[in-house]
Amino acid sequence: MIKGYSISSDQSQMDLDAIHDYLSQAYWCAGVPRETLATALHNSLCFGVFFATEQVGFARLVTDKATFAYLADVYILEQHRGKGLSKWLMQEIMQHPENQGLRRIVLATRDAHNLYAQYHFKALTDPDIFMQLWNPDVYKAVEN
Repeated sequence: MIKGYSISSDQSQMDLDAIHDYLSQAYWCAGVPRETLATALHNSLCFGVFFATEQVGFARLVTDKATFAYLADVYILEQHRGKGLSKWLMQEIMQHPENQGLRRIVLATRDAHNLYAQYHFKALTDPDIFMQLWNPDVYKAVEN
């Protein structure tokens, strides 16, 4: 625990407006429509980081809760960084009861490799077996 902060996976506590404000500007999903994000959150296991009642961080797992999960949309607001919140968030995600026994958890990151390495994430062992269908401009075609 970090004084003044809390982490919750209670879907009803997630502040969609705060999450959308951040993610719609993030390099990995810039321009994501609010309605698209609402659907994504509804269909994911979400984790919110709160300072009192203000949402200051977030992460979500897209998962079947049995074998596989994709970790996405992880952030801590800049003014709350440097306090250990991202490490605490990762601990909560990795220890969550619904994430035990998963065969594979994957993620994509441009700049947080050191954080995820602390939780045993590694570069793909055999990247040749993975494929993707990627449309990085999908949100540019959607009205916000």
